[in-house]
Amino acid sequence: MDLAAASRDGHLALRRVERQQAVIERLYAAHGARLRIADLARDLGVSSRTLARDVERLRDSGVPITSHPGRGGGVRLVRVAAPAPVHLDLPEAAAILSSLAVLGPTVTPSASAAMRKVADALAG
Repeated sequence: MDLAAASRDGHLALRRVERQQAVIERLYAAHGARLRIADLARDLGVSSRTLARDVERLRDSGVPITSHPGRGGGVRLVRVAAPAPVHLDLPEAAAILSSLAVLGPTVTPSASAAMRKVADALAG
């Protein structure tokens, strides 16, 4: 793969991650209400098929998103009362910080908050 292709692929992957984070945040803000794929796609400037693939990738990675097909359907984020505490060792926390740094710690409010919380926890 040439340098230009690798750069383009990296840029597309980064855009996908940013878009998927935006989907999660919009679904979370909907407080369990269904959002239509077509509406999300339009708001994020992609096709419905692209957004459907994003939702499938998120679901495959463990994000609790449910789909409701048909007229009046859509996707929603399953609400959990309170996420279980997560205990990370230093290399795991550093991996999260590195990932957030690549994404851009200010790309979304939740990315910024996560970066701050993990960094604060490491600072002790």
